[in-house]
Amino acid sequence: MGSNVRNGGTVLVDEQRSPDSSVEPARGPVAVLGLGYVGLPVVLATVENGLEAIGFDIDTGRVAALEMGHSPVDSLSDKSLQKALATERVSFTTDPRSLAAARTYVICVPTPLRDKLPDLSMVTEAVDLVAQVLSPDDLVSLESTTYPGTTEDLVAQRIEAVSSLVPGRDYSLVFSPERIDPGNQEYRLENTPKIVGGVTDRCTAAGAAFYRGLTNHVVPVSSPREAEMAKLLENTFRNVNIALVNELVVFCRELGIDLYEAIRAAATKPFGFMPFYPGPGVGGHCIPIDPAYISWRVRQLGSSFRFVELATEINDRMPNYVALRVAEMLNSVCKSLNGSSVLLIGVSYKPDVSDVRESSAFPLARQLMRSGAVVSWHDPLVPEFIVDGTPVPAVKTLAAETLDDVDLAVVHTDHSCLDLEALIRRVPLVLDTRGTLRGRASNIQGL
Repeated sequence: MGSNVRNGGTVLVDEQRSPDSSVEPARGPVAVLGLGYVGLPVVLATVENGLEAIGFDIDTGRVAALEMGHSPVDSLSDKSLQKALATERVSFTTDPRSLAAARTYVICVPTPLRDKLPDLSMVTEAVDLVAQVLSPDDLVSLESTTYPGTTEDLVAQRIEAVSSLVPGRDYSLVFSPERIDPGNQEYRLENTPKIVGGVTDRCTAAGAAFYRGLTNHVVPVSSPREAEMAKLLENTFRNVNIALVNELVVFCRELGIDLYEAIRAAATKPFGFMPFYPGPGVGGHCIPIDPAYISWRVRQLGSSFRFVELATEINDRMPNYVALRVAEMLNSVCKSLNGSSVLLIGVSYKPDVSDVRESSAFPLARQLMRSGAVVSWHDPLVPEFIVDGTPVPAVKTLAAETLDDVDLAVVHTDHSCLDLEALIRRVPLVLDTRGTLRGRASNIQGL
């Protein structure tokens, strides 16, 4: 076994890399830091696997709700949480001292952008908490999406600086990217392959041993950097292909081509094609964020990632294009956008989830209001919609009396629970940004 020094931190590197299936998972409780869409499923899977779980979060309200059996994650039911609580193998806390009982640490905190730059402040805070209680032979897994090199450089170095523990020699350190798809009822944690990359072969084996208890299929890779890049590649792939169809939908309208029909026709090819569909923009914590992490890292090398940056530019301008289509549709019936009542249907970033992070509904509403439109919204899954610090008026139901004064409705997010038929009957103009209502009535137009 040799050693490799990067930026002043010591990282041990195995001469041979082949996962050792004989390595046992770390014994003792599992601490999960961050109890959102990623962390909470890990907690519940850990308990289901017969282990003790410690769920840690700095949000006191979230922890209080969890202790009472109320899931803050809409893809996980209260019933599943209450089942885990009934085992008495799970506890939720805001006290970092409780982390000392754990032998495995899974970091699932957000990694947003701040001023279009990666913000790893929550990762560093979580790592520092782990470093203060880490013991020899423990396992640390980072699941938070980040740029390649974070695990080996930032995480390993901060832990070593606090504890003097070196990954691969004293404890195991891996990166295992989250692959949670909120609202997806088919693929969940247990049946989605889990990538694991450790700083040494033994680290990878320890991480794989832990995750085999939670998932059906573990995919070992040669280092954390490959695992980190795999996650960024997955969502950059989606970002680029969504940008392709978002740009095509503008041209196809001018050419009189039904792009949705063309996509469905192309999708009949059994190889070499995967369908993507246009929309009002991209949202959530992955597609708008992850490509920026690659671009930032490439810029550190003195280059630019023009392909990805162009795709992001195309997707970012879609809300303005939707606002333009709204103005065109109103103009066709001799109405001005200024002073017209525009209702946004669905404001979360994707169907059947309440998550509004990076939702394109925000820039769309902002552009409409700047143009003088009277904007309101309806989304039974979202409790509030605040744009630039100002709460936007909500329409609680799609009843006739609430829609009488609406000039145009924009179907931004097509939740399955929405009564879109009532909308079609009661609103004179409907702009369908998702292709859900195509051909249903003469008052409907698409992008």
